[in-house]
Amino acid sequence: MKTLSSLDAAFLYLETPEMPMHVGALNVYELPAGYKGRFARDLRRHIASRLAVLPALRRRLWWMPLNLANPAWVDAEPDLNQHVVEIRLPKAARSGEGMTVLEAQVAVLHPVLLDRSKPLWKFHVLEGLAPSSDGRRRIGLYSQLHHAAVDGQAAVALANALLDLTPDPRTIESKPSQRARKFRLSMGESLRGALASQIRQVTRIVKELPATVGTLGGAAGSAVQGLLANSTLLGGKGGSGNVTLAPKTPFNVSVTAGRAFAAVSLPLPELKAVGKAHDATINDMVLMVVSTAMRRYLGGKRALPKKSLIAAVPISLRKPGDATASNQASMSLISLGTHIADPMKRLAHIRRASASMKSTLGSVKSILPTDFPSLGLPWLMEAAATLYGRAKVADRIPQVANVTISNVPGPAVPLYLAGARMLANYPTSIVVHGVALNITVQSYAGALDFGIMADAAAMPDAKSFAQAVETAFDDLLALPSPDEQRADEQAPAAPVGRAVRSARTPKEPRRCR
Repeated sequence: MKTLSSLDAAFLYLETPEMPMHVGALNVYELPAGYKGRFARDLRRHIASRLAVLPALRRRLWWMPLNLANPAWVDAEPDLNQHVVEIRLPKAARSGEGMTVLEAQVAVLHPVLLDRSKPLWKFHVLEGLAPSSDGRRRIGLYSQLHHAAVDGQAAVALANALLDLTPDPRTIESKPSQRARKFRLSMGESLRGALASQIRQVTRIVKELPATVGTLGGAAGSAVQGLLANSTLLGGKGGSGNVTLAPKTPFNVSVTAGRAFAAVSLPLPELKAVGKAHDATINDMVLMVVSTAMRRYLGGKRALPKKSLIAAVPISLRKPGDATASNQASMSLISLGTHIADPMKRLAHIRRASASMKSTLGSVKSILPTDFPSLGLPWLMEAAATLYGRAKVADRIPQVANVTISNVPGPAVPLYLAGARMLANYPTSIVVHGVALNITVQSYAGALDFGIMADAAAMPDAKSFAQAVETAFDDLLALPSPDEQRADEQAPAAPVGRAVRSARTPKEPRRCR
């Protein structure tokens, strides 16, 4: 038995019918030539052969008496017939609308809560897509994994154990399971275990308190220096401080039980090349793409605020080599510079904001808690989450962020599942009251795959935003490099009446799949 950390358990307490707390992905797979079987059946067999190295798939919750403290994970044998299900898509999926049908299916499935009496995961095999150009069958796979069990990096580690580098699955050597098929604890044993866990956490906090106070003091000084350097309100020149509340947008509302989902892929090498030319990281370029898309999307609706939009960006606290299936992350805020029309100045703004966030967070990253005493916390958090949603508090108070943006590094080479080749990997994530739009990005085999999850009432036209992301990428390709910009500034003005023609031709990006 392993007690959930308070961060993991928080995803259980905050979950409501309007706020499902599972993550996952929409994958598109191509089956081997001549494949005639049922993929759902083969996938069950494949998972069964890997369960020994997939602990997140073979454990369920054990609740403490009276829900006094965090629950624990206990071993359980999943019924793969219930966890891997097959869905037949409508006939439109065999036409050119296949991707649209898949997106709509994810929007229907995503709000369905996972059964807490079973291991917290489910795979939906989506049959009925049009075949590839060479006649190979294609299928969709929508996965659900509760965020209490995995964060983004832990999901990548789970995928590494489940997926293969070749169509021939590798052999996984494992010892026969010694896990008990039935798990029972008396109330006294449960309470003693919960109390012992609380005492250990309090002891750890007391021991670490002196170092924590010193680190926080240094971080506060760094934050003040960053504010003085970056805030235009205090006379700075940067203007990229992340210290103001987010402006009101259509996304800053209480969420409903409906979802809208859209997916888009961008070519990673070209985005890297543009970033390198402007001394920007991939994270900077993802933020820039979203910022540009936001300006276009909200501008078309006459809803673009005069103040910059603020992004909530998850930050991994995981140490190198740590592949444990638990949440080790925090959240930071970054200004997207959407109030700046000039794309070059906006990119510079994002770079400064990102650097400011990293310098401030770097000093406190090692002490940010992922676990803390939880006695009585389940009652408090569940009641607060329910009240917050029913009272629609998010509609009445300012928010700290407008959108959640997460960029998770993924594999650079093609991967296979039960012999099928993965063609695309679109993440699906969580929207919450007050932040009804989540954009999660993962790199895969030379592409950046965007999963756009929104509340259906706040953004019913998620597909339009996906198209704005593609257009934003085109705009990035058309940006002059710093050398070209300096050359243009130093060139003599063209005579009146003569057109000035750029010699640079933007590349054609790969379109949405």
